[in-house]
Amino acid sequence: MSSPPPRALPRRAILQSGLAGLATLLSGSVFGCSKDNVIGAIDTGEGDGGADAGDPELPYRPIARPRLVSTIAAIGPLGDPDANGVRVAAGFTARVVAKTNTLPVPGKSYKWHAIPDGGGTFPTEDGGWIYVSNSEIPFAGGVGALRFDAAGNIVDAYRVLDGTNVNCAGGPTPWNTWLSCEEVYRGQVYECDPWGEHPAIVRPALGTFMHEAATFDTVAHRVYLTEDEKDGCLYRFVPDKLGSHGFPNLSAGTLEVAEVKADGSVVWHALPDPRFEGDVPTRYQIAAATHFDGGEGIWWHDGVVYFTTKGDDRVWAHDTRGERMSVLYDAATAPDPILTGVDNVTVSASGDVLVAEDGGDMQVVAILPSGELKPLVQVVDYPDSEITGLAFDPSGTRLYFNSQRGPRGGTTFEITGPFHAPA
Repeated sequence: MSSPPPRALPRRAILQSGLAGLATLLSGSVFGCSKDNVIGAIDTGEGDGGADAGDPELPYRPIARPRLVSTIAAIGPLGDPDANGVRVAAGFTARVVAKTNTLPVPGKSYKWHAIPDGGGTFPTEDGGWIYVSNSEIPFAGGVGALRFDAAGNIVDAYRVLDGTNVNCAGGPTPWNTWLSCEEVYRGQVYECDPWGEHPAIVRPALGTFMHEAATFDTVAHRVYLTEDEKDGCLYRFVPDKLGSHGFPNLSAGTLEVAEVKADGSVVWHALPDPRFEGDVPTRYQIAAATHFDGGEGIWWHDGVVYFTTKGDDRVWAHDTRGERMSVLYDAATAPDPILTGVDNVTVSASGDVLVAEDGGDMQVVAILPSGELKPLVQVVDYPDSEITGLAFDPSGTRLYFNSQRGPRGGTTFEITGPFHAPA
């Protein structure tokens, strides 16, 4: 496969940092790494499906997560800001677990990256967990990781991907790997090992476009992807076969684009050139494709794909079984729009849709199944920033997120409290 042309620097990154800010970001210790064998990524080439030497897989770690039930509906109002400017409800506590250009673990070589964006968590064999975090730095993005022991202590910090460009969001896979998405022209998706023991693998079958985030339908074995363009699309990857782990093989399949009809029904169309090897970008290859105003976070839960569009401040719900699309939340028509600047999303064990704000009031707001909006956390006095990287730990009692940038720099938080209880 031929190398793509130089990737354009996104307008948002230029506006956020300017050339001087970009130089400052790149001058930090963004390349520090404690695991030498994970720099860069394997290029799978064309591939033909199947798990063989030309179709590499990252290892499957079958570590079970506990069954949980959400208690988010019972959470009370937010209290006053703490010393770090974080507002949480009674019964919850907040701590900073990492800051840009500082060492999360004294004695380790890895300094936390700048512009932390999408994140996910993974249970480990010793009862702890790993939180991975993308870096949205132009030309030097990649992915960093924090490893926690069973007591919640940070015991390691390291890189799991280097040599990529503006890694925005992504999503965890059912076999405990992380998909990191490049938010650039001709961007790619990289499958990463959160343990940092194996090189990442580029996954061109997931399309070449301005990637934002990805999520898995673990029942139908499909991958859904958002595109951060003002006229971006919603995509679906249907694998040709399953891998040796029993989940989708990401090397070969059909990439489709959604058409949402006037009655809300959804039709999927196969893209003729999903890798954008010709002259027409993926979002323009199917005339009937529906265009969304700035696709952002996405999450599959119990047959529904939830995703956000920042240009029109909407949260969408796609019923994958009935193939119907609806608007779950629209800030323009909400009677009390306490949620604005919709961006990153995750979903609780019981279907509460957690939405992070890009600007707005710098809150994480839950949309309950009843439709009620409930602020869960707010950061105060973090100007020129946004909230990113929403992820629950395996117990569902710790919520991770970032304040991405601004005068305080990138800051990664952990909120502990009764978000969930054992089922």
